[in-house]
Amino acid sequence: MNKVLRTPISDSDLEDIRIGDVIYMDGILVTCRDVAHRRLIEFHRELPVDLKGLAIFHAGPIVKKLPDGKYQMVSIGPTTSMRMERFEKEFVRQTGVKIIVGKGGMAEETEEACRTYKALHCVFPGGCAVLAATEVEEIERVEWMDLGMPESLWVNRVKGFGPLIVSIDAHGNNLFKKNKAVFNERKDRLVAEISEKVRFIQ
Repeated sequence: MNKVLRTPISDSDLEDIRIGDVIYMDGILVTCRDVAHRRLIEFHRELPVDLKGLAIFHAGPIVKKLPDGKYQMVSIGPTTSMRMERFEKEFVRQTGVKIIVGKGGMAEETEEACRTYKALHCVFPGGCAVLAATEVEEIERVEWMDLGMPESLWVNRVKGFGPLIVSIDAHGNNLFKKNKAVFNERKDRLVAEISEKVRFIQ
């Protein structure tokens, strides 16, 4: 299934999306990673961006400042999402964010957040940071620049942003967990087969 989601995103927009689906996004995508999560959850600092119905990207972009004072996205590759696992459930609850984009899977806390508050975690393909930058139509503004370029909140207007592979759906299903179980089952069987064939080796 290929579907385009446009911000602001509602609960009903996510109902028929399942793990493994490929989606694209139009609208507002905000970079938000470790320190921004900590500021909200641990230090109780209000985010300077209202994320309700929007999307965040676990990413540390490379941005160029233009002569007119505006910014241009040069590269925006995903950061490992699991680094945000301990914050994400509370982050989703407090912000109302609907799409979380990053690299790799997430675990039980994020599963519960997606199921309870109706959100998705999606994976952006690694190695495609320059492609992702071409899908940023405009950087509308930046917040918390005191954190430095990678950790700042870059508010981007995107068009056709993706492909995004749904790894956790709004029902709490987890693609990485499902695949891991399948791979482990295959591994055990193959190890047993190989071991039988090489028993003669002492």
